[in-house]
Amino acid sequence: MQILGVGALSKMHTELAERVVYSLQLGESNLVVNSLLEKKIRIRSLGEINCLHCGKKTKKSFSQGFCYPCFKRLPQCDVCIMSPEKCHYSEGTCRDSEWGEQHCFVPHVVYLANSSGVKVGITRATQVPTRWIDQGAIQALPVFNVQTRLQSGLVERIYGEYLSDRTNWRAMLKGQVELLDLANTRDEMLQRCFDDITALQDIHGIQAIQPIKDSQTLMIEYPVIQYPSKVVTHNLDKTPDVEGVLLGIKGQYLILDTGVINMRKYTSYQIELSSE
Repeated sequence: MQILGVGALSKMHTELAERVVYSLQLGESNLVVNSLLEKKIRIRSLGEINCLHCGKKTKKSFSQGFCYPCFKRLPQCDVCIMSPEKCHYSEGTCRDSEWGEQHCFVPHVVYLANSSGVKVGITRATQVPTRWIDQGAIQALPVFNVQTRLQSGLVERIYGEYLSDRTNWRAMLKGQVELLDLANTRDEMLQRCFDDITALQDIHGIQAIQPIKDSQTLMIEYPVIQYPSKVVTHNLDKTPDVEGVLLGIKGQYLILDTGVINMRKYTSYQIELSSE
């Protein structure tokens, strides 16, 4: 096999096109992963993990790429990242107020997506449509523009009383996902949650939480030749050498004929990527 790149693994970059285009930066090599479809590839873990933030060696990766001290200290690893409604900036306890202002006090989008059924989610406005692609959504529809991450989390929590906020990743990878009428769900949810959303607007200001009533559903197609009938996962911690023919790419997963691997899960792992 020919070595294509060696370096610290990071999540694949994506570009929305007729079919999503994936690329991967390994050291000095920038690889278009789509070009490896139908080829046998090998992903070899070199047994070293370097923290995504400080670069120090760590035996275990926390929060997808960080050493434990950084995981406990950095704002991007705080509990409010996974649960935005738990933002504690106003209490003066933000781990890094400057980081919070740059990442949390910026426009966010509340959206509906279909990765394995309808779900509600949030993302920074600058991460549209990247966030949807990373989740393997085949459809996505923005439903609110909001001014801060906290506010988006509060809207998500209201919608979460009726809709899931999680993706069934196994169903997503099997490709057995039916198209949904997200616009109809948007209209139904606006009506169902009208009082709760109005109450939020009364607190934060009507301009802070604005419904998007005329958006169009984005359809997303992925470079997949064949979906697995049974999802088997590769684990670089247990099996440092993974080989197989690349049959597809969806979300942040490579679909091989031997199983699937979540590339983002192994952020900061030093790997060697080879292909026939």
